[in-house]
Amino acid sequence: MSSSHRYPGRVFLVLTTLTAMLACTLLGPTTANPPAFDPTKAALELQATAMALQLTQSALSNQGAPTQPPPAPAIPTQVQPTPTQDVEARIRSAKILVYEDTDALGIGMWIRDALDGMGLSYTHVSDYIGDFMENLNSGIKWDLIIVGAESKSGVQGEFWDAINKRLTRDKVALIAEIWYLDLTASGPISTILSGCGIRFQKDWPLAESIYWLVPDHPVFNEPNTVLPLLHYNQYWANQAGDQIRLAAGSNATLLAGRFMNETSQEALLATCYDGRVIIQTFSNHDYHKSDIVPLWQNYIHYTLKNHFAVVP
Repeated sequence: MSSSHRYPGRVFLVLTTLTAMLACTLLGPTTANPPAFDPTKAALELQATAMALQLTQSALSNQGAPTQPPPAPAIPTQVQPTPTQDVEARIRSAKILVYEDTDALGIGMWIRDALDGMGLSYTHVSDYIGDFMENLNSGIKWDLIIVGAESKSGVQGEFWDAINKRLTRDKVALIAEIWYLDLTASGPISTILSGCGIRFQKDWPLAESIYWLVPDHPVFNEPNTVLPLLHYNQYWANQAGDQIRLAAGSNATLLAGRFMNETSQEALLATCYDGRVIIQTFSNHDYHKSDIVPLWQNYIHYTLKNHFAVVP
């Protein structure tokens, strides 16, 4: 028996092996075995891929959104003084010229008392007419001129020319207590009266009650609340004052008078020149000091406030 017949399984195995080797030779070299699977590395790669996709999606979403500018840095602001504070400070340092002629009568200088009560500085010439004119014509830029012409001598003529020059050139404030318009209304003071928008109406021989025509006006409420002068004490036996009326087209305000409902005539107190001027045509000492002093303090505050509103 031949050997091929004796070992048929072996022959088949050899032939199979040779065939496989020939096939490998014809097909070319085989690749190396792939590396072993690393689960930790695979997890890290998967996480990195997911993060990259998320960032890409976010960038695409923001392309269409408007760009918001970064917030501006806060700039510290300096607190500025209010106009009211500034005006009050200027009032306290105002240059004030005062003519007051009641010293010789020995009845007290209530205008001076009003200024002292406000703590203001001033130049007081008493009833020295020459000193008054010298100061009116000086180079001093007065803020307020006060004429307390209650005694029967009075400030007349060229004094009003000098005062009117200050009114128009320097925008000065003016408070005038004057009882004698019936004697001088057609003289130099007429220029001031015309600019004020008031006219002399008639004489007022004896003092009596005075009523407020505009009770809520600052003249009666700032800084003091002053009630109407219903109580009087007649010091002057005649020529107590004058009654005034509004001129045609006037911008003046009649503040007080003989009758509560009469607002265009028979008045005794007026303001004009945009509040820089107050004209009082009754006499202080026909009333009580406790009423007059706070009223004059209001005059001073009101006219100076309006003066500084137009003067840098």
